[in-house]
Amino acid sequence: MMMTAKDHQTIPLAVLLKRELANERIEKPEISHGQASQSKKGEDFTLLKTECQRVVGDGNTYSVFGLFDGHNGSAAAIYTKENLLNNVTNAIPPDLNRDEWVAALPRALVAGFVKTDKEFESKAQTSGTTVTFVIIEGWVVTVASVGDSRCILESAEGDIYYLSADHRLECNEEERERITASGGEVGRLNTGSGAEIGPLRCWPGGLCLSRSIGDVDVGEFIVPVPYVKQVKLSSGGGRLIISSDGVWDTISAEVALDCCRGMPAEAAAAQIVREAVRMKGLRDDTTCIVIDISQPEKLPAPLPGPKKHHVKGVFKSMFRRKHSESSSQADKAYVRPDVVEELYEEGSAMLSERLDTKYPLCNMFKLFMCAVCQVEMKPEEGISIHAGSTNSRKPRPWDGPFLCLSCQEKKEAMEGKRISGDRHSSESD
Repeated sequence: MMMTAKDHQTIPLAVLLKRELANERIEKPEISHGQASQSKKGEDFTLLKTECQRVVGDGNTYSVFGLFDGHNGSAAAIYTKENLLNNVTNAIPPDLNRDEWVAALPRALVAGFVKTDKEFESKAQTSGTTVTFVIIEGWVVTVASVGDSRCILESAEGDIYYLSADHRLECNEEERERITASGGEVGRLNTGSGAEIGPLRCWPGGLCLSRSIGDVDVGEFIVPVPYVKQVKLSSGGGRLIISSDGVWDTISAEVALDCCRGMPAEAAAAQIVREAVRMKGLRDDTTCIVIDISQPEKLPAPLPGPKKHHVKGVFKSMFRRKHSESSSQADKAYVRPDVVEELYEEGSAMLSERLDTKYPLCNMFKLFMCAVCQVEMKPEEGISIHAGSTNSRKPRPWDGPFLCLSCQEKKEAMEGKRISGDRHSSESD
């Protein structure tokens, strides 16, 4: 078929370059951040790492932000800050492309949290820590959390999203049911005279959280398996706030966002801490990290506008589809719709559910490598993640991923299938 001059139109180089720049801008947002803290106990720690490389030299980078709120000492918080990222990235095969790497993150985060907890347990120290761990790759934000620190997002469109779960027994019925089903006990502190006071706690041990890293002295019903949420922002970006309970026990998400509106990230973090302390005084370590995700061209930065504040719940579907608003811009085809897209959400404490590989990534877990601690195993040593106990039938090769004996024992302990040592010696029938 002959092509006419009309069919064979050329596109000016300037237009191509403009399109390429627009595409690059969409793929690589600008990230600015700030943190602030007022210390009461000295047990809050933060991790802020930008320009982390997936593969050295390939130019693909991601950012990591973590908040670790320790209790009963700072050892667990410090250890987790120093080791969690490596444990997560070591659980991701090295030969993945960018999209596969992002899709592998939720499972790698579960493996990394459990491995970090298992390693810290071997140190025989009794402290624990909450963890809110955020990885930003392009416009995709992945959050893994245990405990009661919290991460919220205000999108450029003005909606608020909770990207973490609250693992306080007082407000989380699912976690209370999990612990009692596994053989633990949930109740308030008994004063001895019959009166019960304070928040709901897990016994033995008396911790008011149901998930953390560490806390080896309060029983293995307190698990390190994180709630994980992964979302993709619109090209408008948004603002993330990660704070310890010193903030959230005092002010709401709406107040935190409103009190620092229009401020750059560093000033915003300081303002949120000041507002929290102003409300009720310095009762606890009060720490805040603010992260702004935006287009590189700040014209000004597309931070959230006036109060819209549609708050999305934690465990239910939080992301309603918004009708695409018409755009009169010529670049409409090169800009993503203005919507926050949910990619992944899972909060189960069961490793068999969290490490299952329904996602078609055949080498996510190598056949003869423990899915949690990455130790190499002989073919006959691996135990299927789906095995109900070490006495189950020998799993077939396609029943993986697999755990080493040590990680299988930890899995069983977390699920209440094995009583370990004297930790639960006071367990009642």
